[in-house]
Amino acid sequence: MSNIKYNKKFIYGTKYLNKIKNKIKKKILKLKKIKKKIPLIIIINIGNNKSSKIYIKNKIKTFKYIGIKYKIYNFKKDIKENKLIKKIKKFNYNKNIDCILIQLPLPKNLNTNKIINTINPYKDVDGLHYYNLGKLSQGNPYITPCTSKAIIKLLNIYNINIVGINILIIGKSNLVGKPINMVLINKGCTVTIINSRTKNIKKYIKNADIIISAIGKYNILPIKSVKKNSIIIDVGININKNYKIQGDINYKLILNKIKYISPVPGGVGPMTIAYLIKNIMLIYKNKNKNIN
Repeated sequence: MSNIKYNKKFIYGTKYLNKIKNKIKKKILKLKKIKKKIPLIIIINIGNNKSSKIYIKNKIKTFKYIGIKYKIYNFKKDIKENKLIKKIKKFNYNKNIDCILIQLPLPKNLNTNKIINTINPYKDVDGLHYYNLGKLSQGNPYITPCTSKAIIKLLNIYNINIVGINILIIGKSNLVGKPINMVLINKGCTVTIINSRTKNIKKYIKNADIIISAIGKYNILPIKSVKKNSIIIDVGININKNYKIQGDINYKLILNKIKYISPVPGGVGPMTIAYLIKNIMLIYKNKNKNIN
């Protein structure tokens, strides 16, 4: 968060992450003290996506601090799909492995849905397996995707009422757009999803009380169309020419018009990691019923 100065209009996630980290660190220390197995997560990374490297670096930093065990498997982007699936199935059958995380996006030569759905749904820490998304759509989730949980928590922390209001999601990805759509609908929101092919985007932006941008393109929002005192949740991660992280929204151009915005970095990102470690502990607890 070093390149983002404090602003009363910013919705920060860092404070909550630190709270969760310290809470779970105590639980891990307790497990070590009573000589119980420590949660183990497998991270699978394919290729050299710059944003993915940043995500993984931040996750590892958190795991090290807390004491959660992790192993990273890096594969070249041209890995054969059947080879990757074979590897995932091996992890599925390994009783010592509690969680499996596949860092997205995957290279275009791989079928993302096929790969994700190979994961044992009870080890699917991101909650993206069709079993978990199906339960989420019914309002009875086993594991809810981390970013979706992060967005809801940010809004709750800042006492932002979402029931019955108009929420616009920019981006229809399986990772963010579709899951958060289901979560919001379950909570009684009126939700619209637009994408790069949507016609007359300004019309939808004008009616939105909250905008969730998760498209991965910088400065995509037509500022003049944004409703006054609206709220923006920026989920985008982009690397600028100076190799610094920025979101989808140029917040400097819009601060005077809106009520709140989540900054990048420092907003949704830290909160997502908080819910990643909470999901790890939830899966671990469900697997080890005798552990509190």
